Amino acid sequence: MPSPREPQAARPPAKQRDAFFDNAKYLAIVLVAMGHSWDPLKDGSRTLQAAYMVVYAFHMPAFILISGYFSRSFDMRPEKLKRLLTGVVVPYIVFETAYTFLARTVGGETDMPISLLDPWYLTWFLIALFVWRLTAPLWKVVRHPVPLSIAIAMLASMSPDIGNDLDLQRVLQFLPFFVIGLSMRPEHFQAVRGRRVRMLSVPVFLCASAVAWWAVPRMNPAWFYHRDSAQELGAPWWCGPVMVLILLGCSLLLTACFFAWVPRRTMWFTTLGTGTLYGYLLHGFVTRTAAYQGWFDAKWLHRPLGEVCVTLLAGALVTALCTAPVRRVFRFVMEPRMEWAFRKDAAQVARARTKA
Repeated sequence: MPSPREPQAARPPAKQRDAFFDNAKYLAIVLVAMGHSWDPLKDGSRTLQAAYMVVYAFHMPAFILISGYFSRSFDMRPEKLKRLLTGVVVPYIVFETAYTFLARTVGGETDMPISLLDPWYLTWFLIALFVWRLTAPLWKVVRHPVPLSIAIAMLASMSPDIGNDLDLQRVLQFLPFFVIGLSMRPEHFQAVRGRRVRMLSVPVFLCASAVAWWAVPRMNPAWFYHRDSAQELGAPWWCGPVMVLILLGCSLLLTACFFAWVPRRTMWFTTLGTGTLYGYLLHGFVTRTAAYQGWFDAKWLHRPLGEVCVTLLAGALVTALCTAPVRRVFRFVMEPRMEWAFRKDAAQVARARTKA
C-alpha cells in the first residue's frame, strides 16, 4: 500500500467504444430505411420482393440482438431507470403522438386516435425495448433464458387473442433475439469476425437470395414482421411455432453473416452509429409523407433505375439523420435530461456535501 506521501497512480484511460458495434448499428439502420423505401415499390418486382425478404429476415434481429447485448448491465438502480424513461419512454410518447398527427394531417386519417397503448409504425421498437429492458434482470437469473424465450415466442405465435396493446405479439416474437444478445459475451462476436466466416457468408447470402426468390409467390412476407399470430395470417395454429423456429434459425444465420462483413476498424460512418435511433425515428416522417402524397406512384420509380435511386436516397436520408447536427437539434426530445422530474439520490447529495 503506498504511503500518503507517494503520488497517486495515474488513472486508467477511459474505455473506448468498440467501432464494430457502432458500424453494425449504422449499417443495420441503413438497411431498415432501405427496406421501408422498397415497401411501396416491391409489388411489381420479384427481385425487389426477394431482396425485401432477405433484408427483413435479419436487419431488425441484428439491431435487437445488439440492444440485448448492451442491456447486460441494466438493473433497477435509479440512474438506469431514469435513463430508460428519458431515452425510451419519453421519445415513445413524443413520436407516437407526432406520427398520429402526421397520419391525421397529411394522410387524411382524421379519425385516428392518439393511443399510447397501440404503437403505430416505427414506435413499436421503443415500447418493445422498454419491456425487454425491464425484464432483463429476470433473464439473467433464470437457468435457461434462451430456450424459455423461444418457448414464449412459439406460444405467442399461436395466440390470436393477444391483441394490439403495446404491440405485444411483436414484443414476444422478437424476444428471443434480445435474450440471445443479453446472453452473449464478447468472444461470441469475435468468433464471427474471422476471414473464414466472411468467406462462408457469401454462399449463405446467395442461397438465401435464391430461396427468397422461390418463396416470393409462395410465402406471405408478413411472417417477417412477427406482429401477427399464425391464424391471423391465414395459417393453422401449428404453423406459428414452426415458423418461429425456422425464421429464428434463418435470422440468426444471416445476422452472423452480416456481422462477419461489418468493419472492425473506425470508418467514416462509425460515429453515425451512436445516432441510429435518431435516424430510425425521424426517417419515418419522410417515408410516410412520401407514401401519403403519392410520390412512389411515379412509373419510372417502379423500374430498376428508379428502384436503385430510391434505395440510394433512403440510405443518404438516414445517414444525414444520424449526423451530429441533427442529434443536437432533436436531443431535447430523444435524450432529455428532465432533472426536474426525478428525486435527487440521497447518497449522491451526501457525497456532494462531503466534497464541498
